[in-house]
Amino acid sequence: MLQISGNDAGQINPFALTPVERDVLQGKQNSPVVYQYDSMDSLRFELRLRDRTVNAARMLQDSRADFAVFRHSRCNPRYWTRTENGGFQMNPDVQPSDAINDIFQNGENYGFECATAIVIVLYKAVLDTIGEQAFNRLFNPLYLRDWNHDGDLWFITTHNKNESYPGDVMYFRNPDFDHETPEWQGENVVKLSDNLFFGHGIGIESGEQIVSALNRMREPFSTESAYLDDLVVHPNFQHLKQIAARGSRFAVRL
Repeated sequence: MLQISGNDAGQINPFALTPVERDVLQGKQNSPVVYQYDSMDSLRFELRLRDRTVNAARMLQDSRADFAVFRHSRCNPRYWTRTENGGFQMNPDVQPSDAINDIFQNGENYGFECATAIVIVLYKAVLDTIGEQAFNRLFNPLYLRDWNHDGDLWFITTHNKNESYPGDVMYFRNPDFDHETPEWQGENVVKLSDNLFFGHGIGIESGEQIVSALNRMREPFSTESAYLDDLVVHPNFQHLKQIAARGSRFAVRL
């Protein structure tokens, strides 16, 4: 259920929404959980950012960026300096928006693991939502490694996979993973639709396909299957809307 201060959620024209935005809106309208918004603009901002997150995940899948563990990670030295621990420090003479966009435009120069991929997707989604000027002001400098992220990319965590929506980050856990390949102890994913996910290194697959892929990475003779965890993560949409509006205005499609 949606509750919007002083407004009616029906004021949003569903025909003006993308399929992802429409799925999120309808899902929250039909949910037994009450989702509260202080304004219609706040709801629109979340819908837009969720749509951009799904788009960014699909773009990263198409970018030719490789999966690589930290010791084998690589990046474009024009925009990033690889650190000793396999992270990427943004070079001081570039703009954050250019550094993030290069990953999607020249993905063959990059290799990183799945948690870093999720953070990259979320940065790209925020960039495409609030624009270059606000993004460069808020996220400068950038450092990419594992779950490291700027404090303004504020994550909210819940534990109910039944209340997950396109654009959420989720986790497939592999409890009996082969210890020779610890990178397959699980897969961080972006939810794209009801049963479709993007995971860097696995690709865009259904939940059943991801479980099957992880099960192939278990200890010999293991009988405990991988599974979709209850963990659900998304940015603090209200915080991002507020800080992006200071000195700039993001584009909202009415």
